[in-house]
Amino acid sequence: MNSSQTRTVMEEGYVLVDNARLHYHRAGSGRPLLLLHGLVGSARNWRNNIHFLAQHATVYAVDLLNMGESERVAGLDASLEATADRVCACMDALGLDIADIAGHSHGGAVAMMLAARHPGRVRSLILFAPANPYCDLGRQLISFYQTRGGMWLARQIPWLPRRLKATALSRMYGNPARVASDALDGYTAGLHVPGTIDHVLSIVSGWSSDMRKLRDVLSGLAEKPTLLIWGDRDRAVGLESAERLRRKLRRSSLLVLPGVGHIPFEEMPEACNGAMGDWLSTPAA
Repeated sequence: MNSSQTRTVMEEGYVLVDNARLHYHRAGSGRPLLLLHGLVGSARNWRNNIHFLAQHATVYAVDLLNMGESERVAGLDASLEATADRVCACMDALGLDIADIAGHSHGGAVAMMLAARHPGRVRSLILFAPANPYCDLGRQLISFYQTRGGMWLARQIPWLPRRLKATALSRMYGNPARVASDALDGYTAGLHVPGTIDHVLSIVSGWSSDMRKLRDVLSGLAEKPTLLIWGDRDRAVGLESAERLRRKLRRSSLLVLPGVGHIPFEEMPEACNGAMGDWLSTPAA
């Protein structure tokens, strides 16, 4: 965080969503901004963004159910549609009639599905390399984790040496030297909690179906104001898919950050904070 930024008071709390405890961080004042993490992420991933964004909005960074510090629910429907509906229920519990929604990777796909299913609840979208139906980069990896061997390997991940997990995270950056010392915990702290890996594998098992359903509803988002932010060294959700998504979302803008990987808001927080702040301050958004 830039030393010139004013640190705001950060609150933590829980709300009940489908009778399960969902954890969130809150800071700032103004119109609501909801932050949705990626596939194995958590609210901690936004630690370098919340205090800046709190100057422009009331910021809520949530741990989706079965992730982070939220409750684990066995057999929870992990589909994009069900997850989007739970985010809407979370907004109800927080008293938010409408909000700007920012999402990363799988969280970006959830944000788009939320806007498609509950358009009146989403003022605008800020999407960091959102998972989308036009990207084929991760198809082989998704297929592998749907196999018996892949599922076995996934269940070993929480117990792998920290150094190996740090190496895996560094591959998500355009420049591994930018990985902060506290970044890894935002992705691994909740993996040891029983039920977490099972939930991630449920998301993976339905990936193809989710992407087909997302493709079918994208035309309904054509007029939703959307800011797309991508790194040109993204190894997870390829930049090639960004332009196709931008054309589909006619009221979208695309910001490409050179030398940046799959997690722009962590790798280049000041650039992303500035872009988000400008977006939130623009009447058109």
